[in-house]
Amino acid sequence: MTDTRHEADVAFIKALAELLRENDLTELQVKREYGEDDSLNVRVSRVSPALAAAPVQVAVPAAAPVATAAAPTAPSAAPAAIEDPAAHPGAVTSPMVGTIYLQAEPGAAPFVSVGASVSEGDTLLIVEAMKTMNHIHAPRAGTVKRILVGDGDAVEFGTPLVIIE
Repeated sequence: MTDTRHEADVAFIKALAELLRENDLTELQVKREYGEDDSLNVRVSRVSPALAAAPVQVAVPAAAPVATAAAPTAPSAAPAAIEDPAAHPGAVTSPMVGTIYLQAEPGAAPFVSVGASVSEGDTLLIVEAMKTMNHIHAPRAGTVKRILVGDGDAVEFGTPLVIIE
């Protein structure tokens, strides 16, 4: 790869990051074709303040260096007391990027609450993605121990939503 092309790729990635910021997007993915066996795959994402523990990554092909910028870290209170909800065995994670809705419509009762018993297949919440309402179902029966997101929160793929034990 030439230095000129590398500089053009860096400028392209910076422009994508600027688009992300200007349009208040959480993720943008682009594939740039240079030839039959030559392309650049870029995924730029950012984390909402509620999800600041996850890294923001820009990935490029193995032939080029990988640029990774860590998200700002929260001040550490007590390292032993901090638990990663995503590592919990009962965590239900988001299958997509979108906006969370805890009830079917404004003013309605929420689908679940902390302490509620759920059966496998019960709707826990909705993730709106591209104007499509996606019901997130309980993968197993149990009791809702924690709800980790709020109504209207933006979530990323893999964000822990609910803990069921």
